Amino acid sequence: MQRGSDRLSVHRDDEMKHELKGLLRSGHPTRTEEWHDPEPTADDDPEVAGGPVTPARAPARIETLRFELGRILGRTSFPARPRELMGILRNRHAPDTLVESLERLPRNARYGTAHELAEAVVRVEERGRERR
Repeated sequence: MQRGSDRLSVHRDDEMKHELKGLLRSGHPTRTEEWHDPEPTADDDPEVAGGPVTPARAPARIETLRFELGRILGRTSFPARPRELMGILRNRHAPDTLVESLERLPRNARYGTAHELAEAVVRVEERGRERR
């Protein structure tokens, strides 16, 4: 069998498959030495593995929501009304939960920054939870 431009030999490929077999079958690290395991995430790492940022997530939901809105909307989207911002979010393929959170905002309100928008979204979410 021709291996082409592969950098590793057949033996090394087999060895690597054997090393990963336990991890792939069990779903967790199988090594006894901790120094082999990957480092856990830090408190200030962005939420990548947890899925998209949604307004109802704690503990620092205003900061994470503001970061996500600012990242997607940018500075040029403001000042704007919720409907305009929802259109921009949809065009930029934002998560549906983020777009839906703006639907509950007052239609006549105008937001000048991502921080103002994030505060308003969280405030509306908290009022909705209090009413339940």
